[in-house]
Amino acid sequence: MTIESKKLALRIAAIARERKALQVVVLDMQKFNVFCDYFVIASGSSLRQVNALSESIQEALAQEKIKPLFKAPSNDQSGWIVLDYPGVAAHLFHKPIREFYALERLWADAKRVRILKNPSRA
Repeated sequence: MTIESKKLALRIAAIARERKALQVVVLDMQKFNVFCDYFVIASGSSLRQVNALSESIQEALAQEKIKPLFKAPSNDQSGWIVLDYPGVAAHLFHKPIREFYALERLWADAKRVRILKNPSRA
């Protein structure tokens, strides 16, 4: 199944918010010619929450017949999980790791995409 990358990014952001992720941000990366169109960046307050976010996103999208290009390992202890979907890279961080790498600062020229409170399912 194919899905527009912006809709997919917003769907991932919505799932993350439903699961109480912190500071969910969607960045439009298209003008940078990187490997994807959008970044979704979200934080968890613990490694356990980061892993739960990863599992929730993967499970919800699998139910919608959307498969990742790469499946993140379960019980990751690195504090940074990247879920690679067509056109979208979802970066899930343990809060201190996110502050250290500061992707939003690194990609400060990227346009932030507005995330609606109740987006429709993609």
